Amino acid sequence: MSRRPLLAVDGDSLAHRAYHGLPKSLRTSDGRPSGAIRGFTNFLIRLWETERPRAVVVGWDTLETPTYRHRAFPSYQAGRQFDDAILEQLSRLPELVESMGFAAARSPGYEADDFLATAATAEEARGGRCLVVTSDRDAFQLASDRTTILQPVRGVFELARVGPADVHARYGVEPHQVPDFIALRGDPSDRIPGARGVGEKTAAAILAQYGSLEAALDDGRFASQADELRLFRRLAALDRKAPLPALDDQTPTWRVASALVADWGLANLAERLAVLG
Repeated sequence: MSRRPLLAVDGDSLAHRAYHGLPKSLRTSDGRPSGAIRGFTNFLIRLWETERPRAVVVGWDTLETPTYRHRAFPSYQAGRQFDDAILEQLSRLPELVESMGFAAARSPGYEADDFLATAATAEEARGGRCLVVTSDRDAFQLASDRTTILQPVRGVFELARVGPADVHARYGVEPHQVPDFIALRGDPSDRIPGARGVGEKTAAAILAQYGSLEAALDDGRFASQADELRLFRRLAALDRKAPLPALDDQTPTWRVASALVADWGLANLAERLAVLG
């Protein structure tokens, strides 16, 4: 078995960072927005060159289809609005990923992080290592002795490596406690309100005392919010059974990707990809 890691990438997360980190004026030769495509592609190339993974899988949200989280809690991620320019580029990026010879995971009802969780779990089960690339701290629940989170901390090109000890240093909880922690503390980015009057330190202290949210509820804590907090934990827990494509060892097909982006009117990016192949 290859000793090289599996690279599992949150495509939406990195595309959004690229879109907001580069000038909105970047265009293809026919005038279409291209900043997210350029930034995402350059970042994926850099990841391949620096990490030398055995394979790459990029997970994507399906924005037009609600997940079980949205159905269970209508306020989940409510109010999020995206520019048409980023939506157009997001619709094209999975094809670009596949043209590189990598796997793209996208299925109605799942979020990008669900694919990362499933990929990391499967890779650990086969005795391998996984690198999970995302700016979403929900993924900290995946950190283990075999799975490391690569978190962009400045633009998309500087990464922090987050393992179990780093999760504990940041939040005072173990990775498996992260969904309980989010349920108690809340998550403004996903519109999860959390337990009333509970912040990070209190949430960590409760989990240090009880070990889990369920144990705290069994002891009578948050009686008036018990069902709500169980729901919040379910929202925060990543689905480790999302449908994945085959993740056999891969050889990049840079020239195929070069031809695709050349057709899209991205000559400079096409030239960079062609040199790699």
